[in-house]
Amino acid sequence: MTELGSAALTALRDCLGLRPSETLLILTDPPMAELARVFARVARALAREVLVTEYSERELNGQEPPPPVPALMAAVDVVLAVTSRSITHTAARRAATASGGRVATMPGLTQDCLIRTMNADYRAIAERSHRVAEMLTRARVAHLSSDHGTDLTLPIDGIVAIASTGLILHRGQWGNLPSGEAYLRPLEGRSEGVLVVDGSLAGLGKLTQPVRITVREGVAVGVDGGEEAERFSAQLEHVGPLARSVAELGVGTNDRAVLTGNILEDEKILGTVHIAFGNNTSLGGSVDVPFHVDGIVLYPTLTLDGQVVIDRGVPRF
Repeated sequence: MTELGSAALTALRDCLGLRPSETLLILTDPPMAELARVFARVARALAREVLVTEYSERELNGQEPPPPVPALMAAVDVVLAVTSRSITHTAARRAATASGGRVATMPGLTQDCLIRTMNADYRAIAERSHRVAEMLTRARVAHLSSDHGTDLTLPIDGIVAIASTGLILHRGQWGNLPSGEAYLRPLEGRSEGVLVVDGSLAGLGKLTQPVRITVREGVAVGVDGGEEAERFSAQLEHVGPLARSVAELGVGTNDRAVLTGNILEDEKILGTVHIAFGNNTSLGGSVDVPFHVDGIVLYPTLTLDGQVVIDRGVPRF
């Protein structure tokens, strides 16, 4: 088996726990169809049935797949989304997991990323992710800063964090593959300060210039910087006011992830923090909009109730 086939096998057998009695649905779109076929070939030796459905590439992360895809997702045991744009934070994904299915999303996955990250120790990543999730859950206030000018306060009191471990083995579980993060939704309307994204932005890739986002009462009220800042601002304007909501605070826990411009991998980098804007319903919030975009802060300092959790990119957990 090739390196690529071996990595796909690890994802399907070890991370998703695909069983001979199960039906797997693989979702894809034209740019990702070739990689989806790799998963399909490997999966046929593991599952009872393997279905592959291709639909047109979506415009933004968080947009719904077209009918009848949501109905198919809710009718199978396992869904693997090898798509250009993320369907993680969609009603279709939520309905599929509510029906008991397991869903793994791989937006923008590349062969290099798959081979590199599937060699990670996912048991160690799981332990690290659960530890950080517990710290986030216990905390009342998070504060994020960086040398580039980030100074953002995020109230999180009473919010239960999620550990995305890369092990999607039980009914109703979902997450990215590759994975490795702990995250939660900040309290709506309460985050204040400045976020300077200096790593990458979902859908825009690696940044050539930092994007400075001013946040007031939990909403992005200003976006400054270069060309990427203008493009991000245009996305917000296109989607509407709800896209500006601070949706997520996340902490990367995968020691094999590196900065590539693909948010799927970038947000998992150990020692980084990401902030997302837009939809937070998958995290228990009330902001339902077809948009969820993460921005990566490199070498951040993160404190929880004054305790340093990350010190200029060095994890203290």
